[in-house]
Amino acid sequence: MNEPCSTTNPIKNLHKFAMKTDTERAAQDEGPPPPPPPLFGDILELTLTRVPLVDLVSASQVSRSWKRAVSSSLRHLNPIRPWLLVHSQSTRTPYAISTRAFDPRSSVWLDISLPQPAKHASTLRSSSSSNLLFILSPSKLSFSSDPLHLTWRHAAPPLVWRADPIVALVGHRLVVAGGAFDFDDDPLAVETYDLRAGAWEACGSTMPALLKDSSASAWLSVTADEDKMYVTDKLSGVTHSYDPEADAWHGPYDLRPHRDVYCCVIGFASGRLILVGLLGCEENVKGVKAWEVERGTWRAREIGEMPPGMVRKMKGERFCASSMSACGAGDFVYLNRDSDPGTAVWCEVVGGGDCRWGRAESPAASGGRGPAERVVFTSSNVGMSELKQALATGDPRNVIRST
Repeated sequence: MNEPCSTTNPIKNLHKFAMKTDTERAAQDEGPPPPPPPLFGDILELTLTRVPLVDLVSASQVSRSWKRAVSSSLRHLNPIRPWLLVHSQSTRTPYAISTRAFDPRSSVWLDISLPQPAKHASTLRSSSSSNLLFILSPSKLSFSSDPLHLTWRHAAPPLVWRADPIVALVGHRLVVAGGAFDFDDDPLAVETYDLRAGAWEACGSTMPALLKDSSASAWLSVTADEDKMYVTDKLSGVTHSYDPEADAWHGPYDLRPHRDVYCCVIGFASGRLILVGLLGCEENVKGVKAWEVERGTWRAREIGEMPPGMVRKMKGERFCASSMSACGAGDFVYLNRDSDPGTAVWCEVVGGGDCRWGRAESPAASGGRGPAERVVFTSSNVGMSELKQALATGDPRNVIRST
């Protein structure tokens, strides 16, 4: 019986086998494929512009060339910008404080786990004059002014007990004013705490009488530079300044630039006194504008208006003056609302004094603050050295992480 003929050419199969063997042998002789060329120079610097600032800390430790590339990228391509920090304190024991931050350079929201201040049931507060956080109780005053609030200082309480004072850091003095009870001898009393001497001093001058009806911090916007504290009534725009060195108040100055402005808040950006005003009414915000205030003449020059698209996102919500605040750092002024801590809105002073607006929402906080939380805001110039110090306080994977 004849065997069936094969349709496969054995010579051809042998040739394929030989060729395959030669190819595999060549691959074995050559070893694994070479790695891709390393990133360096302009390509590396451009790539680093897309890396969040907190991740540049580890990137700068790869090698000396990477460290130089990180520094050059931050200096020339995508510089560091001031952060907004949102601090939430539980109103229930153990009154824990959590912090979320927005980095506008990287357009990312971050959760920050840092050491807690002293444990007590007092309320966490902030001052728009700087990145100052403080907790005031009948037994002591705790405060922190470093960018990420890694360090807290503790002092005796003010000489006059106050429920809701305004507080500002002016040079090396902590100014505490107003907020006292009506049954006190002087509810508008002013005191300063000298950080160098570690002692309180009662001031001879008191807050102006015009601020008596709004001496609680919720109705006042406060900012400060190295020499003076500035206090603005949010509703009227009436402003006073206080010089702790001379123990003297000055004013009043009417800063409200337009009759349609129903809420004024102030802050410093690029060394300029900036006023942000909401136009319309609480139930219907028609616009938001920013002015630069010239100290001395107290004239306001308009430097920018919020784009209509951003204003439309404010429709249908109440913007009560008592819930609005501002905090400034670097060339940024952040406009905050304690009922909406998951939205960052800012005015960036650029060029010859114009401003650029921005807005970013955090998905993790889209529901607003919880019913058992108090929210306050600070703004800080957070750089590489501050991040290195923060990451050293614990497991770097948990201290600062993206939301």
